Amino acid sequence: MRAAILPVTPLQQNCSLIWCTETNKAALIDPGGDLARLKSGVAKAGVELEKILITHGHIDHCGEAGVLAKELGLPIEGPHEADRFWIARLDEDGQRYGIAGQVFEPDRWLEDGDTVTVGNLTLDVVHCPGHTPGHVVFVHQPSKFAIVGDVLFQGSIGRTDFPMGNHQDLLDSITQKLWPLGNDITFIPGHGPTSTFGQERQTNQFVSDRMMS
Repeated sequence: MRAAILPVTPLQQNCSLIWCTETNKAALIDPGGDLARLKSGVAKAGVELEKILITHGHIDHCGEAGVLAKELGLPIEGPHEADRFWIARLDEDGQRYGIAGQVFEPDRWLEDGDTVTVGNLTLDVVHCPGHTPGHVVFVHQPSKFAIVGDVLFQGSIGRTDFPMGNHQDLLDSITQKLWPLGNDITFIPGHGPTSTFGQERQTNQFVSDRMMS
């Protein structure tokens, strides 16, 4: 498995391009906008897009996912259906934030414990509500690798002051669902640099073991 980060939209959201080195099949995770840049990144990597994966329904993560899916004939998988509320308002949120947004219907809503495939890769789906109610995280255990969207960042955690956000749910998602996966998991967050679960358990001012004890 390989991965590349392609920041998009004025909010510099980390769209992730992941691909299977055996089959060259790939997926874009959270293609929120700047589609020409994303297509250029895919071409540069020399991979074949197979599907689009979505962590949650905020506009910087999925505003133009539906547009890209139609243009390239790709299925969309994710997020959890509890984020239908957010996807249904992509048009109006686009006008509010000055980011292109278009409502779409995923081909598959995801549940906790589901798996998604990219080529020969199998990623586990972990439902992690809090930032949004339907947020999911994608984990590739053989590579000790996760794409966590806006649940967790280097040194911080996702905001919970948006509609349907819940701070305690977010803390529970991180400490009860992500930490048990192992300290050696490297993760790509929705914004900013990568980190590891172990590093955040030591140093994160919101969810370190010291803060949670």
